[in-house]
Amino acid sequence: MLTTNQTFQGTVAAVSSSFLFSMMFLFGLFMLPLTGTQVASWRVLMMLLSLVILLSLTKQWQHVFDYVKTLKTLKEWLIFILPAPILGGQIWLFMWAPVNGFGLDVTLGYFLLPLVMIVLGRFFYREDMSVLQYAAAILAALGIGYDIFQYGSVSWVTLFVCLGYPPYYLLRRTLAVPPITGLLFDLTLLTPVVLIMLYLTGGFSVAAQNMKFWYLLPLLGAFSALAMSLTMIASSKLPVSLFGALSYIEPLLLFVLSITVLSQSLDEGGSLFMYGMITLALVVMIIDSAIGYLVRQRNDRLHGYREPQVGGFPPRRHFINQRIDGVLKAHRFRKIRRYQKKMDKIQQKLEQLDAK
Repeated sequence: MLTTNQTFQGTVAAVSSSFLFSMMFLFGLFMLPLTGTQVASWRVLMMLLSLVILLSLTKQWQHVFDYVKTLKTLKEWLIFILPAPILGGQIWLFMWAPVNGFGLDVTLGYFLLPLVMIVLGRFFYREDMSVLQYAAAILAALGIGYDIFQYGSVSWVTLFVCLGYPPYYLLRRTLAVPPITGLLFDLTLLTPVVLIMLYLTGGFSVAAQNMKFWYLLPLLGAFSALAMSLTMIASSKLPVSLFGALSYIEPLLLFVLSITVLSQSLDEGGSLFMYGMITLALVVMIIDSAIGYLVRQRNDRLHGYREPQVGGFPPRRHFINQRIDGVLKAHRFRKIRRYQKKMDKIQQKLEQLDAK
C-alpha cells in the first residue's frame, strides 16, 4: 500500500509541476508591457526570494552549508559556478521565446531534450540503451536531418534548449550537487546581472508604475518555487521509468499552448515530417518507459522490494565518497567547536570562582 501511495503522490506532483511550468510559459503575455528579457530578470529575483523563504520554512539551510564546506579546490568551485550562466540563458529563453514567436521552437527543444540526454548517457557514461531507445533516437535524428536537408538549418532556439541543458546536468552530476543547493547558488550568481539588466532597461520603473505587477511578480516566484518543489517530490517518489514518461507532459502542454493561445502554426516550428518523426520517437519512448516500469514492478514483487526511487542524477562512486567524507568532516568540526565553547565557558566560571 505504501508503494502505491507513493506512486500516486509522485504522479500527482509530476503532473502538477508540468501544469505550473506551462502556466509560466504564458507569463510574458500577462506581464506586458514588460519585455521577455525583463520578465526573465524578474523571474530570477522572485525565484530566489521564494527559494530563500522555502529553505527557511523547511529549515534546510544547514544542508546547504554542509555541502558548500565540501568544496575544497579551485577546480571544484569553477565546476560548481559554471552552470549558472547556462541556467540563466535557459530561463531567459523560456520567458522570451513565447512573446517573440518562438514558442513552438522551445517546445520542440524540450521534446528532444530527453532523447539527447539518453544519447549522452550512452556515449559519455557508457549507459546501456534499450532497442526501443535506439529506435526513438534514430526516428528523432531522421526528423531533424530532414529539416536540415530541406531548409538548411534547425531553429537556434530548439538547439539552445536541447543542447544547452545537458552540459548543465553533467556539470551538476560531476560534483553531485543537491538540486536545491545548486539552484540557490545559480540564482544568487545571476542576481547582480539581472539587477543591472532591469536598471538599464527600465524594468523597475515599469513594474512600479503598474499595480498588476504587485501580485503577478510574487505569483511568478511562487509558481517557480512550487513547480520546482513538486518536481523534486516526484523524482523522489516515482520509479525512474515512470518519472521519465511523465516528463513529456510539460512539452505536450507547451505545444498545445503554442498552437492555441500563442496562435502559432506548425510550419513556424518545422516541417510536418519532422513533427511526425518526433511524435513517433516520443511514443516509442513512452512505451519503453511503460515496459520498464512494469518489468521493475514485477521484479520488485518477486524479490519483496519496493519500487526503485529516483534520488536525482546519480554521481560517480568516488565523487559520492568525496562528498560524504567532506560532510562528515564538517559535522565533526561543528561538534568539536561546540564542545570547545562549552569548555571555554567552564574555564571562565572556574577563573571567576578562583578570583572570588
